[in-house]
Amino acid sequence: MDKRIRRFYMPMTETSFYILFALQDEMHGYNIMNYVKILTKDEVALGAGTVYTSLSKMEKDGLIVLVKKESNRKFYKITDLGREILETEILRIERLYKNTRAYEGRE
Repeated sequence: MDKRIRRFYMPMTETSFYILFALQDEMHGYNIMNYVKILTKDEVALGAGTVYTSLSKMEKDGLIVLVKKESNRKFYKITDLGREILETEILRIERLYKNTRAYEGRE
């Protein structure tokens, strides 16, 4: 994995995490915003400006790829590099969770 990409995305922001997570399926920006809102039960609301800026950066960095355009909508999907970064972040989050649960059990 490119060290510059790793340094920029690891650890991931919540926005980057949810965008990559959503793009395991082909989606456009508005779909991503709705998906995250539903997934998080309205706890996380991604703004349009944030999503579209992130999509542009992620595409440039090779984490996602534009798969098609319909009208004014651009549909994206995660790449192998994006999936590698997402999986690394999921493992990091799982480790954090496991460590905090193990600590709570010591009391």
